[in-house]
Parts: sequence; structure tokens; C-alpha cells
Amino acid sequence: IKRSLSMKGCPYDNAVAEATFKIIKTEFVRNYHFENLGELNQKLKCYVHWFNSKRIHSTLGYLSPIDYKCAHLKITV
Repeated sequence: IKRSLSMKGCPYDNAVAEATFKIIKTEFVRNYHFENLGELNQKLKCYVHWFNSKRIHSTLGYLSPIDYKCAHLKITV
């Protein structure tokens, strides 16, 4: 798998990806040591679930991504 990112120092083409990687680095991996790849996978799945279902985002009107999507699709979870 190869990531698709813009050239170093030019984040405009992939601003969403760059912002997402920054959030993952600052909230998830900073100051944390994973014992093995299995632990990393397990913790990352939990983090992604939390990020999408619980973490509020100011750009989404202080809703989680799932709540925002449901509100705009008129669905209840």
C-alpha cells in the first residue's frame, strides 16, 4: 500500500489527509509505545471508532461524524 500525499511542504492537494494524519499523531500515537503490531491494530480500531462516533468536530457543528451524517440524512442511530 502506498499513501497518496502531495510533495513535502505543499499540503494543499491533500489537506484532509494531512489534517487527519496530524490528529492521529497528536491524539493517538504521541508518547505511546505499542508492544506489537497486533496491539497497534487493536488500539487503532478503537481510536477510529471513537473518532467517528464520539469525538466532536467544530467544523461539523460540534457533532461527531456519525451524528453529522445521520442528521443530514435524517437517520437515527
